[in-house]
Amino acid sequence: MNPKQILIIEDDDLQYELYEEALADYTLVRTRTGSGALAAAAKQPPDLILLDHVLAKGQRGLDFLPELKELLPHVPIVVVSGALEVQQQMGALQGPRRAHYCLTKPVDLDDLERTIETALRECGEAEIVRQFEALERSKRVDIEDLLSRSTDRLSRQTELRKLLLKSTDRPNISALARQFRVARRTIIRDLQELIRRGEVPVEVYPKWETGEEEGEEGVPGTPTPRSS
Repeated sequence: MNPKQILIIEDDDLQYELYEEALADYTLVRTRTGSGALAAAAKQPPDLILLDHVLAKGQRGLDFLPELKELLPHVPIVVVSGALEVQQQMGALQGPRRAHYCLTKPVDLDDLERTIETALRECGEAEIVRQFEALERSKRVDIEDLLSRSTDRLSRQTELRKLLLKSTDRPNISALARQFRVARRTIIRDLQELIRRGEVPVEVYPKWETGEEEGEEGVPGTPTPRSS
């Protein structure tokens, strides 16, 4: 298996020598500028990018972060710099074109190695795969919930139909709502669906001119049925 390739954007020779020693298990490609990094990445996309902020020719690494993410959206980027304020570090880690990690110089090389291992294992394409898997799980949960609610509704409507066909009285919506532990409007909707499907006669629950959901069935003050 070929070693992972790391693009190191660093103008300091001593710092790069430290990277060479600590990251000997990887294939390293170095550029001293952000513009050079864009050209190198377009030619040979790396598996990970180490990005310094203060670069050669007066360039600033974070200025190239959006272009690098645009060019290589699935490649993890680790910013390593001693010239960033806390606010700049936070900004580099936020938004759609963000870095995955931000380490401060002088960087602990053991910490750097662990960060790179984690980034290669958990970020980039692996991160995209996890997001798709999470989306699929969410869709499955939504479908299962929808099926469960549909099954509950059909079961409740079956019980309602049995109750209605055994009685000659107009149903008491509030009592049925308490019995089935649902809202009154749910019972009303169930009755309307049963009538629409022809499973109970329309006389069971005639339409009202007003106050269909607010009126209390079977008690004084109930709205008057619509005349035919």
